[in-house]
Amino acid sequence: MVGVGSLELIRIPPTSSSSYVSGAVANRPKPTTALHLPCPTRPLYSPLFLTSPNAFIFRTKHSSMRTASFRCFSALTPELKTTLDKVVTSKKVVLFMKGTKDFPQCGFSNTVVQILKSLNVPFETINILENELLRQGLKEYSSWPTFPQLYIEGEFFGGCDITIEAYKSGELQELLEKAMCS
Repeated sequence: MVGVGSLELIRIPPTSSSSYVSGAVANRPKPTTALHLPCPTRPLYSPLFLTSPNAFIFRTKHSSMRTASFRCFSALTPELKTTLDKVVTSKKVVLFMKGTKDFPQCGFSNTVVQILKSLNVPFETINILENELLRQGLKEYSSWPTFPQLYIEGEFFGGCDITIEAYKSGELQELLEKAMCS
């Protein structure tokens, strides 16, 4: 059963030599950084042992007041990075978005699609809602947490707000003209 709780990121200080076991508060080193985010959570029941001095612990706090810990693994595998490198360079303009250019499923994605269509630019769209691993991996690949994500000539350009501002200033038109001519 998936519940809604908050996610706490705790960075263990490098000077700490003690390992932390989920639930063992006495051995828990004082965190140097904590970040609280609302998120959907799934209860985990196995204890987590962390011995790396620079490890991160993610703890979920459920409405039932249970605490579960788990490691955060990178969604951007070497294979996914290679694939994304190929995809973003396969066309001059690639838009990773929620939905498709014919059926956007997000207002921000729709805005970027309409801008690109108004400029008569051929572009490829990738629906990130079809693959959760792709969606999470792209966030790491671009170092940008939201969608849509626009790539021009293999380079990350930005999201919706950046695209709107560049369109209004004329910068986007210039960049796309150069990209189409090269």
